[in-house]
Amino acid sequence: MPVATLGTVVLDCPDPVALGRFYASVLGGEIEDDGEGWVDLKGAQGGVALSFQGAPGYVPPKWPAPDASQQFHLDLTVEDLDAAEKDVLALGARVLDADDRARSWRVYADPAGHPFCLCAC
Repeated sequence: MPVATLGTVVLDCPDPVALGRFYASVLGGEIEDDGEGWVDLKGAQGGVALSFQGAPGYVPPKWPAPDASQQFHLDLTVEDLDAAEKDVLALGARVLDADDRARSWRVYADPAGHPFCLCAC
């Protein structure tokens, strides 16, 4: 029997509302802002819940950087890599590693600098 269940994955960021809106646009759902630096993404399809926490002095992870941790990343499953790439870039993501177009995944950074991958299903 497990000791606990996973409640949410929390991303530190400089602007929780803005990052919550980015992921709501990518994954669906609605954001709930507690007004005190914490935002939950509610109603997104399947998967683990996401929350966003304001972090004064936030420094985004570096990718790739052998001397610095990326902390973690999200793998987001998509039907069409090219279409999904256009969408996330329009929402404010930036490319970290998408040069190998033959791969089934590409790496991006969200607007706060967290790495995430679009992965073909």
